[in-house]
Amino acid sequence: MDKADRNKEENYGLERVELLNRELKYTGSVLHVYEDTVKVMGHEAKWDFIHHIGAAAIVPVLEDGRIVMVRQFRHALDRFTLEIPAGKRDYEGEPLLDCALRELHEEAGFVGSEAEYLMTVNTTVAFCDEEIGIYVCRNLKKAEQNLDPDEEINIELWELEDLKQKIFAGEMTDGKTVAAILAYDAKYCR
Repeated sequence: MDKADRNKEENYGLERVELLNRELKYTGSVLHVYEDTVKVMGHEAKWDFIHHIGAAAIVPVLEDGRIVMVRQFRHALDRFTLEIPAGKRDYEGEPLLDCALRELHEEAGFVGSEAEYLMTVNTTVAFCDEEIGIYVCRNLKKAEQNLDPDEEINIELWELEDLKQKIFAGEMTDGKTVAAILAYDAKYCR
């Protein structure tokens, strides 16, 4: 099988999009927004692309099985959300496990010695490359929260079944949290 046949097979018979130009339009504290010029199916098009340096999240499980959750205000949604602790990398290439354990301490006020990889999620695949590595942590020890100056986070302890009910009732919509809770249940609780 030659390279062209292999590429066709790997792309499920679909034509790859060719990036012709990428122009930085905005640099923020979390994102870089670009306008890409692409060639797709023989035509040129302009597509938005957002680069994110990556993030990590953690499912903190207490000895009694309850899950440590954080409640915080999310400006983009104009409401409070219930989530697992998470945050962006401090720098490009920071190990995701280090990031997850740091966020566990900073946001939830716990430190853990046993963390295991659970999954990776891409949050908005149509226009953003954000990737979140998600871990499960047990053997938690209480510590002090170490919040950023602009953060106000309440810590809540939840039973897994109650979190699943909130997911299925449409009351919990944070994608990383929904994926993490359901994956944790499927992997560890069945």
